[in-house]
Amino acid sequence: MKKYSFLLLALLVIGSKVFCQDTTQHVIPNRKNTTRQQKKPYVILISADGFRYDFAKRYHANNLLRLAGEGVSATSMIPSYPSVTFPNHYAIVSGLYPSHSGLVNNAFYDRERKERYSMSKKDKVADGSWYGGAPLWVLAEQQKMLSASFYWVASEAVIKGIQPTYYYVYNEKIDINNRIKAVVNWLKLPPASRPHFITFYFPQVDHAAHHNGPESPETEKEVIFIDSAVNELQKAVKTTGLDVNFVFVSDHGMTRVDNQNPIGIPAAIDTSKFVISGDGILVELYAKNNKDIHGTYNALKREAKDYEVYLKTNIPAHLHYGAADDWHNRIGDILLIPHVPKVFNLWNSKKINPGWHGYDPAAVKDMHASFYAWGPAFKKRLIIPAFKNVSVFNLISNILGIKHTDKIDGTDDLANKVLVRKKHKKTK
Repeated sequence: MKKYSFLLLALLVIGSKVFCQDTTQHVIPNRKNTTRQQKKPYVILISADGFRYDFAKRYHANNLLRLAGEGVSATSMIPSYPSVTFPNHYAIVSGLYPSHSGLVNNAFYDRERKERYSMSKKDKVADGSWYGGAPLWVLAEQQKMLSASFYWVASEAVIKGIQPTYYYVYNEKIDINNRIKAVVNWLKLPPASRPHFITFYFPQVDHAAHHNGPESPETEKEVIFIDSAVNELQKAVKTTGLDVNFVFVSDHGMTRVDNQNPIGIPAAIDTSKFVISGDGILVELYAKNNKDIHGTYNALKREAKDYEVYLKTNIPAHLHYGAADDWHNRIGDILLIPHVPKVFNLWNSKKINPGWHGYDPAAVKDMHASFYAWGPAFKKRLIIPAFKNVSVFNLISNILGIKHTDKIDGTDDLANKVLVRKKHKKTK
């Protein structure tokens, strides 16, 4: 009996480690805003994962449309390639294309490390050595401006020795009311301890659109939930008496795919000669021996149907995903990209979701994301054309006065279009 009791206890302990999620707020001690930074504006950057550019109008997200109507809205925002979650969230806060930041996909292989990165592996996600560039919160903290994160890709990692002063490890157990309360509490801290840059993340639309398709009642329900939650957040923030700027974005859009007739692993691929990575929209082959690249590439070209085959050296330049852009040597030697609405069944999954993203946003408009912004820093009742998401980095840097010296891909064009610029009096 004791033997079985011990076994049961061991299983309970193991189970608690697997299913227990960290819901505590983490605070880096002994940090303060400088007197100069205390005078800076406030920005809350909100991401609704998978919130396609047309979802607000399609599903009557009236609060978002009203708030955007009071400030700035874009016809759409163009994600970086591949149009998937981790690379694009990081592109928004680093100003770097995925190929330049090193976060080239949700999952990929690193040749030098001989390791795989995956968004599903907590130890990899929390390891700052995987992330190139400097996210906005790193630059802010370096410049003695405090930051906070209620989730964002890489916010749990130590990058350049820095994390946000206040942050939560990603989990889906904390309800929206307590998340809003945490943001308000941050903004009610004394000026020296108050964060000026806050990130906030919603996963719900992405989940619903993947499992049910983008044009589904389940997706509509989650769009309305986020619309209500953002409205409650901005109303709660208003009670602090602070003039806060809001930037609402998504990482990518979503489209319905042919999940009934997926593409299998092509016969030309010898799995013993390549490390295979990717998902249904982008398959990457990493050669164990470079001599095998061209033979396999030519064989794939001959048998390709419903997908394109590229070498890293000849992929279309506008994707910024070729050899010249591969700053961290993490892009595959051979890349397979399906024609919309086709997807690969790379891992012989029994069920393939009807909703997907990852396609080239220049070719598939459904990949485009949302962008709305309102607050004292923004012009009123302004609609702008589509722009690349890496420029959100420059926009927020401009509002907060965050300086950056490293090379980035974003430009100041967006900031120059949408921000209210103070006019300086001419001196005689």
